[in-house]
Amino acid sequence: MTGRKTIVVALGGNAIIEEGTEGTIEQQFANTRKSLDAIVGMIQEGHKVVLTHGNGPQAGVHLIRNEAASAQVPPSPLNVIVADTQGSMGYMIAQCLSNALLKAGVKKDVVTVITQVEVDPADPSMQNPTKYVGPFYKAEQVEKMRERGWVIKEDPGRGFRRVVPSPIPLDVIEKETIKDLIDDGKVVIAVGGGGVPVKREADGTLSGVDAVIDKDRASALLANLIGADELVILTGVDRVAINFKKPDQKFFDRMTVAECEQYLKEGQFPKGSMGPKIEAACDFIKRGGDKVVITTMENATLAVDGRAGTVITE
Repeated sequence: MTGRKTIVVALGGNAIIEEGTEGTIEQQFANTRKSLDAIVGMIQEGHKVVLTHGNGPQAGVHLIRNEAASAQVPPSPLNVIVADTQGSMGYMIAQCLSNALLKAGVKKDVVTVITQVEVDPADPSMQNPTKYVGPFYKAEQVEKMRERGWVIKEDPGRGFRRVVPSPIPLDVIEKETIKDLIDDGKVVIAVGGGGVPVKREADGTLSGVDAVIDKDRASALLANLIGADELVILTGVDRVAINFKKPDQKFFDRMTVAECEQYLKEGQFPKGSMGPKIEAACDFIKRGGDKVVITTMENATLAVDGRAGTVITE
């Protein structure tokens, strides 16, 4: 180990609901328990840890519930759905992590912070939403959905879906509270689902925005704001690759920001998968972070010790 660090760990969006499963609460708890061994390892090594997580599948379930119950109860806006999933998933992750730490003989408090993330209401994505959310609709349902003021686009080969803005995160409202908690020795779960998107009104007050924020970008911003040494992004692949799944596929143990940006320009990292992770990594380092590691859940502890994953530095 190279010394104690402050580490922000971004759990993959599908770590808790695995692809091909129903996503029952029992399955989600089981998957959460499986995913936290590496986090326990980091805490045992003395690192200060902040956990972030995606909420795509869970928010999708809420949106389907909205549809199913729309005749009886008013639907929840997206910013409230993000807050709801921060609470329910934060409860689940905190309980599972607390139990795992107890079994490992580690005395640590784990706390979930419902986190608001400021965005610019004039962000270009507000005028051109591209983030698919919620259930699929048939072509004959599209006009009815648009009557609600929704933007509906075709998800090629899959059907029609609602698209919403995904603005760039500017600030984490609860950053000082999160920093106080980690400095006090707590393990913190924060910016779940990218954070609750909010805008700053002219009088300084906050109000919710109907949008979703990329979880990796929000995690990178939080890591900078609390002075974290390292950002660990956990995903479905051991290392970053170019020409992914092609005969000339090439994996990287180390990359620089310049290399990452060059491969981004070349289209090596698609928007729907590795692209946002690489962008978040570059953002974190450009704003003063030391390094980013991208790897799988299983390799997380090894990655912090420099023995696994792709390390991205200046």
